[in-house]
Amino acid sequence: MQDLIDRAAGMLRNAQHAVALTGAGISTPSGIPDFRSAGNGLWEHADPMEVATIYAFRENPQRFFDWIRPLAASICSAKPNAAHIALAQLERLGVLHMIITQNIDGLLQQAGSARVAEVHGHVREATCMNCYHVVLSEAYLSKFIADGLAPRCPQCRGVLKPNVTLFGEALPAQALRAATQAARRCDVMLIAGSSLEVAPAADLPDLALTYRAKLIIINLSHTHLDAWADVLIRGDVAEVLPQIGARLEITSAPAAN
Repeated sequence: MQDLIDRAAGMLRNAQHAVALTGAGISTPSGIPDFRSAGNGLWEHADPMEVATIYAFRENPQRFFDWIRPLAASICSAKPNAAHIALAQLERLGVLHMIITQNIDGLLQQAGSARVAEVHGHVREATCMNCYHVVLSEAYLSKFIADGLAPRCPQCRGVLKPNVTLFGEALPAQALRAATQAARRCDVMLIAGSSLEVAPAADLPDLALTYRAKLIIINLSHTHLDAWADVLIRGDVAEVLPQIGARLEITSAPAAN
């Protein structure tokens, strides 16, 4: 394991334009459940096609909010963990030029990351399905978690939809464009906590490979690109990323006089 961590740190140290792609695995140590893990995944007790498509939302928004309420409560109480902090550190050191994330929780920004492409949207805002008025989530989130009722637009009383991407919706154009450009430009892509199962975000490493980038994969479970990884670490990102960051912090420190 230590040899792999050293190799990953060396690749990032020598990279000209490294980017990271993160998935649910970086936020599970903060208490936010992922979608597919056996036993506690969010799809264990719900069919995504019945609750998490834009068509299902329009037909029965309350059912969507009943399903997402525990997740919303988890996100509100979550704090950045060591993985988020390590990624922010790598950005601060100039090692990472962008973090592409499939997560909607905003923990990367809370940890200090500034250049984040949220390709599945985020929960900081919601948009009225009727008049398209945009509302900050802090205006309704606490009340929704308390009473469970679908939040309503303060202007027209239409249903507010969180600015997250549901099945059947296009990904946020600006974030997807930035992520695609980063994948084409990078020479190293660090994949952390993603099983690479949800397209089109999961296609970004393939795009990076097409442009001859090297891959570092850190994940507890198998991904379809494991065989293509230059460094594959089967481990907890909250344990591995801080160790990589520590090695890079040491090498970037100014020499003593």
